[in-house]
Amino acid sequence: MKARQARITRMTNETQIDLRLNIDGKGRSSIRTGVAFFDHMLTLFARHAVVDLKLACKGDLEVDAHHTVEDCGLALGQAFLKALGDKKGIRRYGFDAPDSVKGQYVPMDECLARCVVDFSGRPFLVWRGLDGMMFKPIKGDMAMEFRFGLAKEFFQAFANEARCNLHLELLYGEEPHHVTEALFKAFAKAVDAACQRDPRIARRLPSTKGTL
Repeated sequence: MKARQARITRMTNETQIDLRLNIDGKGRSSIRTGVAFFDHMLTLFARHAVVDLKLACKGDLEVDAHHTVEDCGLALGQAFLKALGDKKGIRRYGFDAPDSVKGQYVPMDECLARCVVDFSGRPFLVWRGLDGMMFKPIKGDMAMEFRFGLAKEFFQAFANEARCNLHLELLYGEEPHHVTEALFKAFAKAVDAACQRDPRIARRLPSTKGTL
């Protein structure tokens, strides 16, 4: 069976990115973005989505972490779109894994987050129960600070480039670190479920439209 892999390079005046993705991986990762907290989120994404991910990004952190985080989301979305190819045989929806019901729920201490994804070919982000949260500065250079609002920028960029419906919801929670980690883990589990091959449909497309 053909390997579902992709390499994306993105070179702009704001970021230089080299990303390699293997959807059928083992959860291995090597992440270097210059933003330590973001590295942690992408590392746990790869582990829980069970994909292999190598990402190196050199961004204009002297300005802000925004370009780095957003452009990594763009590149990751492009990689999934490319690696999934014609999408024949995939589950498509990221809530239908055997061990889940009505969405990928992830608890993180006092938080509970939920994610549902549909690799439908139509980009859309739903972001519920999350606006207004503030991310406390992480120790170190302020240019490397990961503000909570950057999480939304990352997921919006991913949804746009992967051309997927992405629904993220915080059911409850307080600590922004916990909230962000729960979101990334729920996202990972939903993506894992959606990308799995369904042996019942073999090489058929999971759509009555005839295209995704």
